[in-house]
Amino acid sequence: MIIVLIVAIFAAAFLLVSLFLAAYVMTGRRQTLEETFKWQTDHYDTSFLEKLSKNEYIVEGCDGYQLHVILLKNPKKTDKYVIITHGYTDNRNGALKYVPLYLDLGYNCIIYDLRGHGLNKPYFTTYGILEARDLDLLIKDSRERYHISELGLHGESLGAATTVTVLKYKPDIDFAVSDCGFSDIWNVLRGGVKRMHLPGFIVNMADLGAIIRYHYSFKKMRPIDSLDENELPLLFIHGDSDTFILPKNSLDMAERTRGYHETGFIKGAGHAMSIIKDPENYRKYVNEFLNHLREKGYIKS
Repeated sequence: MIIVLIVAIFAAAFLLVSLFLAAYVMTGRRQTLEETFKWQTDHYDTSFLEKLSKNEYIVEGCDGYQLHVILLKNPKKTDKYVIITHGYTDNRNGALKYVPLYLDLGYNCIIYDLRGHGLNKPYFTTYGILEARDLDLLIKDSRERYHISELGLHGESLGAATTVTVLKYKPDIDFAVSDCGFSDIWNVLRGGVKRMHLPGFIVNMADLGAIIRYHYSFKKMRPIDSLDENELPLLFIHGDSDTFILPKNSLDMAERTRGYHETGFIKGAGHAMSIIKDPENYRKYVNEFLNHLREKGYIKS
């Protein structure tokens, strides 16, 4: 009887820890709009934002989930648009650092809060699965809402994973840029556990908790699997000093995609810091990529 009780206690403890780990990974504390905007202003000049005309609205995402969206209009009239997707725990303000680049290239910029972030209702993160379905609906809404001659996607970290994953739905876009995205969340979690000198089975425990509590497995969160039939052009950018999501993730995805692709690495840049670390080369990578797409006929404008 005592043995049965001990086993039951250990099983209960194992389950509780698994559920806690899953919640830690999928519902980490989100930053407020004020917190993220302060980070932006501390790291680069955000005064450009004051001069832009803005249109804020709500788009219905997957299963009726409401997404808060803002259109930042280019001062010069243009019918080219780009949708910029931010990273985990961040919000639409995290996308602002890419806006000047695309304004200079002649695009209107659409930024938005991923589900569970910013002004959206609380929700757990599925590392690209539901987020990509939301983005697919945002793409369709943008096509219906605006007269668009050219539409691109740009994502950072989780936003990059979302950008890559949405390609499985064959969206009506012209190009996509993936900045420091992960090929699969499993390798990121295993890497994080290893850096903390913790046993690898913790990731398996978290995965069990995710399946029980949220009905999603980390093993299914694999943006790279969306590239087997992808023929849309992709640019992969990664900081070569990124120790959180290793540059190998971008290399693996570049090798997997069937479509035209380019890669660019920013020397000395850590995670999600490439455009801050070296804005000149970052702009060069994006500009040359788009010019190559026009030369090759992928973009007609």
